[in-house]
Amino acid sequence: MAGRPEILFPLFAGLETLQGIGPKTSKLFENLHVTTPKDLLFTLPHAIVDRRLRPSIDGALTGDLVTVAVEVEQHRPAARKGGATRVFVNDGHITFALVFFHAHIRYIEAQLPVGARRIISGKIEYFDGLAQIVHPDHMLAEADVHDIPPFEPVYPLTAGITQKVMLKASGSALARAPKVAEWIDPNLKQRENWPDWDAALLAAHRPAAPLVDGMSDPARLRLAYDEVFAHQLTLALARSTARAAKGRSSVGTGHLQSRVLNSLPYAPTGAQSRAIAEIAQDLAARHRMNRLLQGDVGAGKTLVAMQALLMAVEAGGQGVMMAPTEILARQHLEGLQPLAQSAGVNLELLTGRDKGKERARKLAALASGEIKILVGTHAVFQKDVEFCDLRLAVVDEQHRFGVRQRMELGAKGQAVDMLVMTATPIPRTLSLAHYGDLDISVLDEKPPGRQPIKTALVQTSRMEEVVSHLRGAVAKGQQAYWVCPLVEESELSDMTAAEERFKRLRAELGEGAVGLVHGQMPPAEKDAAMADFISGKTQVLVATTVIEVGVNVPNATIMVIERAENFGLAQLHQLRGRVGRGAGASTCLLLYQAPLGETGRRRLEILRETEDGFVIAEEDLAMRGAGDMIGSAQSGLPRFRVADPDRHSNLMEIAQKDARKLLSDDPALTSERGKAARVLLWLMEQDKAIRLISVG
Repeated sequence: MAGRPEILFPLFAGLETLQGIGPKTSKLFENLHVTTPKDLLFTLPHAIVDRRLRPSIDGALTGDLVTVAVEVEQHRPAARKGGATRVFVNDGHITFALVFFHAHIRYIEAQLPVGARRIISGKIEYFDGLAQIVHPDHMLAEADVHDIPPFEPVYPLTAGITQKVMLKASGSALARAPKVAEWIDPNLKQRENWPDWDAALLAAHRPAAPLVDGMSDPARLRLAYDEVFAHQLTLALARSTARAAKGRSSVGTGHLQSRVLNSLPYAPTGAQSRAIAEIAQDLAARHRMNRLLQGDVGAGKTLVAMQALLMAVEAGGQGVMMAPTEILARQHLEGLQPLAQSAGVNLELLTGRDKGKERARKLAALASGEIKILVGTHAVFQKDVEFCDLRLAVVDEQHRFGVRQRMELGAKGQAVDMLVMTATPIPRTLSLAHYGDLDISVLDEKPPGRQPIKTALVQTSRMEEVVSHLRGAVAKGQQAYWVCPLVEESELSDMTAAEERFKRLRAELGEGAVGLVHGQMPPAEKDAAMADFISGKTQVLVATTVIEVGVNVPNATIMVIERAENFGLAQLHQLRGRVGRGAGASTCLLLYQAPLGETGRRRLEILRETEDGFVIAEEDLAMRGAGDMIGSAQSGLPRFRVADPDRHSNLMEIAQKDARKLLSDDPALTSERGKAARVLLWLMEQDKAIRLISVG
């Protein structure tokens, strides 16, 4: 595809080509992430000030912004240096004062000579019953009244850039906005009553009325949609390119899967059956599968993953299941091994710890096809790991693997199908923005037999009671996790907090009853401590958040989280999900330090009210915002200027459907609307997408 269309050249010129911007100012604009006229067009005013002329200030309240015509009556210079200089003016009804501190008398006299008529605009205050405006925003001759827009935009600023500079520069950028062909679906545009692109820009920067609510303003909504649509078009292109890549059809016979289902004491949930069917359909198709399996804590992802891996084996191939850490990989091994045995399938674990002969044996068995399913850490990426016929890769806890790693893994076999799993329920908006290139299956039902978890909030001042409650539970043979507070400074202080708590609990509960796990321990020690807890040798496990994901000890029925107010909602939900996995009733105690802040209290109350991870994730998003929720650095969220992923979630859904439909109707974007969409991609600098079209 040729380069950027000529019609957009003026929007990508240097900032210095705009009115009022020199090299120095252009450098300052970088603090606002503005480097081109196009960036300036998408930097919208955050408020609109009503500067319409009124007949008098009569009836104005403190803080009201007024614009009136006045006659200058009298000057009263400051009594001392730096004091207040007052100029009394009359609007035909009321006399009031204009107040200036540190004023240059000559300047004031030249601007406001006695007897002159002026237009004054600024905020009203009252001092000793007299109305005054301190340092007016505007003082103009009556003839220049048109220099003040009736509705003045207020832009975000940075040091060295004034509203005046922004107003001039944005006006100059607006003059360059070209007339473009429409890329929005005409029915949608009509239904939403959205203006054309250039008209929307003008209305957003130079409004003809006060801004009631930026979220319902048609001009702003249209511009937000343009950003979101360009992003979804890019994801849809990535998705259709991945689908167009030659896949292999893997059709399972079902004989191994039915052995697993027959060995289970319960039937799969409706959500599990639905996800298994969606995966089977993808695997059988000729294109590559790229699917995200999203399940709440304990929703039964293991069974779905196993059935998917068995489909690959039934079709004559192999499957691999990858986890980000050794602890998790071993956990998966424990979950999958019994299912593999009931199917009569050879399943092995490969981690960085396999050395020498043992490693060589596993690699040979993998290359010959004797190992049907491999569970491992990223050690699976290493050059010498070769499969006989890898058909399916299941990647757990996707947010720890980048897209590049997904691709590397896919290159290990011919057109490997990809199933990505996460135990972190992702709000709909974010999964659209973050995983729009993947198809999504959701497990939103809990398997039968999962016990509800009783959640209680307890002040840290009642620590003794908590410990004695724990002593009673341990005496009855129950097991408990004790998660130590999150300490901001470093992992080392997290470790210190955990070691201190470990010593105190050991003194209270007995030498051999308490184990310890934290991130700074050598892997062998960590595994040994976990193994002791899993086998029941120790009854209380003191830990930092390393146990957040995947650890499965059915006998553990108590979760104590110390200083719970410092943890994020999603993290607390994950930690709580470590209990309630066996037959016994489970409790989660959230220990907090009083007094609680508003956000901390809200967070803990949400947890007490619900165990639904999707409800919790939506609340988390509402409280924290998108970038925060998945960690800005690795969130992969685009930097929108107008759209707000939290508040424009409905736009994101419409855009995804529309982008996918446009591409299925016009894969090469050669129709009139397709060509307009290409201009949008260039405008939004979606070079990645443009490359995908050129390849296609």
